[in-house]
Formats: sequence, structure tokens, C-alpha cells
Amino acid sequence: FLMSIPLYLVPFFMKTAIDNMGTWSVDPFGSDNAVDWIYDLVETDDLAFIAETIQKVLDIGSEYLEAPEVVEAIAAADTIARLKGNFYVKNAYTESLDDWIENHKLTPPQALVESAIVAMERILTDPSELLELWQDSENFDDWAKEIQDLKARLR
Repeated sequence: FLMSIPLYLVPFFMKTAIDNMGTWSVDPFGSDNAVDWIYDLVETDDLAFIAETIQKVLDIGSEYLEAPEVVEAIAAADTIARLKGNFYVKNAYTESLDDWIENHKLTPPQALVESAIVAMERILTDPSELLELWQDSENFDDWAKEIQDLKARLR
């Protein structure tokens, strides 16, 4: 396919394709990385994987947050909210997650809930690759609202 476009357009085309690859929605599970995270979660039986995912963001502190870790932390935070009974959207992308939650009647400890809230606040603070990517899109306000709504569902 790339052979059919002029060479001077290849860098632009590749950047556009990479920037848009794998994300179709502002929803917590509206990307390939988030859905892939579910596949790893359903292989577990406790909250350790969720806690580790959140902790990755917290461990980075004020350093630059890479987008994949942020997407996974959002997925983990949404999972915590679901475990508390505060579901966002149930759809085909969350079906295996929702089944896992139904089969694992786990209660997230308050410390984990608080960690998830702090992680969501960090995600909305520079330097954060995912924040930058959404700021450069026409859907930034919708995405930022989703993160704020997620924080409210965690409380």
C-alpha cells in the first residue's frame, strides 16, 4: 500500500496511522491496549494484577508517563469501579471483564481505591503522553470528562 503513495507523503501518512492506531473511543476500554489488558486480567484470581498496574503509574512519579501504561491504569481503575458496583458501559469489549467480575466477588481495599484516584489525577498532569495525544485531538474534552467521571465512580 505505501508503495502506491508519493514518497514525500510517507512520513505524514505513517505518523497519522500510528497516532490513530488502536483507539476508537474515549471509553476506558476504547483501545487495543485496554482490551489486551483484560486478557491478562482474566488469567488472575485476585487484585494483585490490578494493583501492580496502578502502581506502575504511581512509581513513575513526575517523570514522563508513556501512553500504554496510562491506558492500562485507566482500565485497572475502571475495573476497581466495576468491582464496587459502579459500572460504566457493558459491551462486547468488556464482556470477559464483566464475566471475571461476576465470578470474582472481590472488594477492593480503600488503599487501592485511593491509589487509583491518585493515578487518574497523575494521568491528567503533564508530562503524560496520553494526555498530550488527547490534547491534540478534537475529543480531548470528552476524554478528560471520562477520566473525571471514572474518579467519581471510584469514590
